[in-house]
Order: sequence, then structure tokens, then C-alpha cells
Amino acid sequence: MSLTVKKKLRSGVPVWMAYPRRTPITRQIERDISTDILVVGAGISGALIAYSLAREGHRVVVIDRRGLLTGSTPASTALLLFEIDTPLIHLKREIGARPAERAWLRSKSALDALYKLTRDERIHASMSLRPSVYLAGDVLDERGLAKEVRARVGIGLPSQYLDRRELRARFDLSRAAAIVSAESVAADPRALASGFLRRAQQLGARLFAPHEIADIQSGKRAALAVTKDGFTIESHQIVLCTGYELPKIVPTHGHSIASTWVIATKPQPKHLWPSECFIWEAKDPYLYVRATIDGRIVCGGEDEEFTDESRRDAKLAAKARTLEKKLAQLLPKADSRAEFAWTASFGQSNTGLPSIGRIPGYPRCYAVLGYGGNGITFSMLAAQLISASIGKRRDPDAGLFAFRS
Repeated sequence: MSLTVKKKLRSGVPVWMAYPRRTPITRQIERDISTDILVVGAGISGALIAYSLAREGHRVVVIDRRGLLTGSTPASTALLLFEIDTPLIHLKREIGARPAERAWLRSKSALDALYKLTRDERIHASMSLRPSVYLAGDVLDERGLAKEVRARVGIGLPSQYLDRRELRARFDLSRAAAIVSAESVAADPRALASGFLRRAQQLGARLFAPHEIADIQSGKRAALAVTKDGFTIESHQIVLCTGYELPKIVPTHGHSIASTWVIATKPQPKHLWPSECFIWEAKDPYLYVRATIDGRIVCGGEDEEFTDESRRDAKLAAKARTLEKKLAQLLPKADSRAEFAWTASFGQSNTGLPSIGRIPGYPRCYAVLGYGGNGITFSMLAAQLISASIGKRRDPDAGLFAFRS
């Protein structure tokens, strides 16, 4: 028995494997353990949450069924945006004007905090600020983009409307219109997660892998997690950061798993576009493009609403060719041929917002679900919300992202 259904989260070779990274040393569990906090999952969410809690003085244990940074995190394209997948004007209709505005503002705040924290901790993750260019499409046309800009600017978010001429002049892109937003962040997701795991370890966190949780019991005085190999971990709180392997005890209403495909080209720094901005489309599904620190072009999309791993993997070659063609149309001066190609499962929600907080019926257990295109930004948000809750500090936005029973 397992706490989650084990999935093949990704296939192919993500471009981040081209850059050697030092990962923290893990140990094997040899006896039953007692700790303050058990973090299940050692990807970027687990890393940020373990670091945040260890920094606040909690005894932290991190456990992963595979090994560090071997799940979904290496498949991320790490376009770190404050912009939520659901446009602000649409989210207002879905959840109300004020909650939607608070969600967008909190996403911006979380991204700013992650950028500052990474720099303050001197974590080397190829991190840099980039503008984001959101191209007109079937979700928002030119008029829709103009309305979206007014809504964002009205709450203080840095966004600007560009018409076709301005878009061509500034970014050499040929589309009808776009929104350009400042202060998005590029990063290497493996290096980012590895860096925060190392910092957590330096603060006293203990990392164990590979070990799998088979069962969880949440009592009045403690929470117990039992591993498949028979060890018990007793803790005050458990935080489930299992990504897209959804825990059986977590409500999944409004969440689903889909499939995406990505390619990365050879390094070509002389053929990149102005400012190396992030490029993505107001379409469903949308194409997204970024550059790496050494001038590779990463292009992803072609998302489909299914989770069958064999079917997903079988489409990799054909999807890579499609992405090459779309990239060539978007950036005709670049060499669009793929040197890396990979496919992965990813989580999404009906609103584009994550679910973060206590699990209904399990008062000592927390979970993080539903990332969409903002996975790493929402990982930082989760670290903020969960560390505040465990530290008995009120966060005014906690209710926006809480699980519904």
C-alpha cells in the first residue's frame, strides 16, 4: 500500500540535465524517527518548505520515494511568472473581484520574495529578471488584452499593452498585440531546489531517500507516518509535497492532471530575440518560450487533457516536431531544431489557483496542490502560508488557497 499512486512523472531528457549540479547527501532510515515536521517530497516545494521551517527553528525531516530532484522538478521550464494562468478579468468573474485581485497580488509578492530570498541565500540557480510578453490569442484577443492591462494596472501590477507595431519594434515578434510585464524570473529549477535543500540541511534538516510513505495517521497529539519498509516517523505536523502524484487523503475536487511536451535547442546566443523575454500566448493550450543562461531556447506546450503515461510518452517525437515548427514560425531567425526533448505530467486547477493548507479531516497534515503554469511561484507561496500556519501566525490570504471540505 502507498500514500499516493506512483506515476512515471516524466520521460525524455530535460535540458537541465546538461548542467551538473551538486545535490545534498541523503541517508537511509535505520530506526523509528521523531521530529517536529515531516516533509514528504523533495522537489522544489518540499525544498522551500523544509528550508522555511528549518530556518524558523523546527526540527525537519524530508523523505522522498525516489531520490532528491528526480520527480517533476527537473521537467519544469522555470518561467517564474506572477501572472496566473487564468487572466485577472476572467478570475474576477469566477471567484469575485476582490479575491481575484488578492490572488494576483499575492502571486506577485511570492515571486518577488523568492527572487530576493534566492539572492540573499546566495543560491546559484542561473536566476535573472526578464520581461514577460503575453501574446494575443483565442483566450484574450487585442481588446481582451487591453481590458486585462487596465485591470492589472488598476491594482498596481506592472503591465503595458503593446500593439502590433510596438511589439515588433521592442521584441521583434509578429503578432497582433501583447501585454508586457516586468520582473519575471528565469531560473534553473534543479539548481534552485538543490540549493534550498542544501540550506535546509545546513539548518539541521535530515534528508532520507529513497523511502516511501505507506500510511498516515493524524491524532490529537501527533501525526504518524509509516514507511513501506516498516519504519515509523512521529511528528507534530506532516506536509505533503508530492506534486502530481496526488495523495489519497487529499481532496482533489477542481484539480486534474494533464500532459505537456518541451524541447530545447543547442546554445545560440547570437540568434536570440531582444531582451530574451519570456513569451507565452493567451491561448488554450498555449506555447511558451524562454532562453537559458547559455543561449538555448526552451519551447513547450501542446498540452493535452489526459494522463496515460504510455500514450504521453509515445507522442514525444511527434510533439517535438510540432514544437520545432511552431518555434520556427515564432522566431524565424533562430535554429529551432531540438537537442533535448521531454514530456511530463503537470497539475492544474479550474481557477488556475493552487490549493495550499490543512487537509480536511487530518488536522496535523498539510498539502500543496494544483500548480498550472506557476508551479515554482506557488511553491514559494506554499512555503509562506504553511510556515505561517505552523508558526501560529495569521496570514490574511490563507483562506484564498485553503482546501474545501
